[in-house]
Amino acid sequence: MYGDPATIRRILTESGDTWAVVGLSSNRSRAAYGVAEVLQRFGKRVVPVHPKAETVHGEQGYASLADIPFEVDVVDVFVNSDLAGAVADEAAGIGAKAVWFQLGVIDESAYERTRAAGLDMVMDRCPAIEIPTLGRSSG
Repeated sequence: MYGDPATIRRILTESGDTWAVVGLSSNRSRAAYGVAEVLQRFGKRVVPVHPKAETVHGEQGYASLADIPFEVDVVDVFVNSDLAGAVADEAAGIGAKAVWFQLGVIDESAYERTRAAGLDMVMDRCPAIEIPTLGRSSG
């Protein structure tokens, strides 16, 4: 299990409200688009990271994490598992507090590296599924 309830809660409630969403574009049919919308509804600032650097949900996009000119708290990763490890390494490099790999995105060595670097990490979970449940659990 790559997302214990305490870590999920900590990332969603304590890690900060600026979320870089890697793989977020203006394509409404992609999962990242809907998840970013849910995150915004729950008060998160969503920063699109995509090679096209499109503005999505009213937020300026950037081509890479390194291009973002302000602090990012959480990096939410919507890329293929083969590419996700490099994104996790970049997240640690920019000083993010946490990395979140979406459903189906799994890279065990990236998980180990990210945790060893001192970041919280959740893998193969969806924050849009987890965040609405926070008010219903104790702890």
